[in-house]
Amino acid sequence: MRSFCVRSLAFGLALNCGVATSSLGADISVIMDEARLVRMPDRAATIIIGNPAIADAIVQSSGWMVITGKSHGMTNIVALDRGGSILLEKSIEVQSPRQVVVVYRGADRNTYSCSPDCERRLTLGDNPGYFNALAGEIAARNGLASGTAQSR
Repeated sequence: MRSFCVRSLAFGLALNCGVATSSLGADISVIMDEARLVRMPDRAATIIIGNPAIADAIVQSSGWMVITGKSHGMTNIVALDRGGSILLEKSIEVQSPRQVVVVYRGADRNTYSCSPDCERRLTLGDNPGYFNALAGEIAARNGLASGTAQSR
């Protein structure tokens, strides 16, 4: 009985502490805004992502595919050969990044990445004013870096 209680307590603490127990069922786990290398099956001709808003895959000529987490959630990936036979079918779970602080001001939510200093983070579901202002800053910076935007 004591062993059962200890296991139940440990499981409950894992759930309350935010340990990702759902990843036990996912074949591939990716952190949002990060990439993961996965070996391509031989003879793969087509790669299909169930929900490209959650994850994206890019096939490399070296026999690897790069899976990038785009948004929280679960989706799947399927690889087919030229004849349409299924070579691979796996689930993908995209998890929240580590070291994130979420600040609530009433119903408004703002997210910060804190590793090691806290900086604003572009996260789906944040307050629209906060999100749009930060998205505009990121777009302007990327434009400057690529030479497509004019400096002020």
